[in-house]
Amino acid sequence: MTTVELNQVSKHYGPIHAVDRISLRVETGEYATILGPSGSGKTTMLSLIAGIAAPTAGSILIGGRDVTWLPAAQRNVGLVFQSYALFPHMTVFDNVAFPMRVRRTGSAELKRRVAEALALVRLEDFAARKPHQLSGGQQQRVALARAVVFKPDILLLDEPLGALDRKLREEVRGEIHQLQRRLGITTIMVTHDQDEALSLSDRIVVLHGGRVQQIDTPINAYHRPNSRFVADFLGLANFLEGSLARSGGACAIRLASGEAVPCEAPAGLPAGKVCGVLRPEDIHLANGDARGMLDGRIAEAVFFGESVRYAVALNSGLRLVAHVPGSRSHFAEGSEVHLSWAPDRIWILPPEKGGD
Repeated sequence: MTTVELNQVSKHYGPIHAVDRISLRVETGEYATILGPSGSGKTTMLSLIAGIAAPTAGSILIGGRDVTWLPAAQRNVGLVFQSYALFPHMTVFDNVAFPMRVRRTGSAELKRRVAEALALVRLEDFAARKPHQLSGGQQQRVALARAVVFKPDILLLDEPLGALDRKLREEVRGEIHQLQRRLGITTIMVTHDQDEALSLSDRIVVLHGGRVQQIDTPINAYHRPNSRFVADFLGLANFLEGSLARSGGACAIRLASGEAVPCEAPAGLPAGKVCGVLRPEDIHLANGDARGMLDGRIAEAVFFGESVRYAVALNSGLRLVAHVPGSRSHFAEGSEVHLSWAPDRIWILPPEKGGD
């Protein structure tokens, strides 16, 4: 059983609270991602778990063992950096074997473990090559093999795909996911890339200003964010602000323009000011005689291949973004459109909590 627990962990650099009273439990075999913008504290948090940095306050447990003040070498943690950190003068075999040699592993066992690790990342035929003879994706796989060859208790990934181009990122992303599932190793990844977090994780930890904003499954964090920051950071979001009105069992958000936008709201939520989140892919666009919930005009159309992103200027002055699959009918800039969606696709944000 290799859980990771952070109990009220803080890290201060003078007046700067890089990590502020964070509590988190990552279960055995879970893939958790720490996600946040630059300066949110995510890399500091990973450094604290790895033992590269010491906390100002709080405790850290790995597998139930208090490692708060143990150096990195005594934590049995595998770590993969964005830069790979491979030794350029060593072969692939020697790079992967390095952690085993540090642990004074016998020759036969070392060779067996390295062969197994290279097989895991499909690099058995590259053992004699030097890092400069490999592609970026292959170098990343060598770094992964080196991180797991000594059978660590947990695997830590620091922006592991940041140095790769988009297509290669998607390929290696799938390989990391398969490797983690095959090994069943507890994994914590740091990234600022929302796509990586949503596609790889069992749970996402969203950080901002050194504090946890939400810990949830990718689906819940995306569709049921608990704050405007989380909604805006995880992809694109339209915000509909107004007053919640109920009538005969139905509810709607009445915008400042007077338009009523149908929605679904929690039964106990009283009437009053609310903010609803509507994802661009949940908006349906139509023209002609079709009826919609709101009307507007296409202000901008951006083609992405698999989809088209439309910025729609509503008659009320509000601007919404809609994503439409690229195979659907296209709308020319300046054309009038009608917008509609299922009322349950609007998520009413919970009231913002005041800080302390």
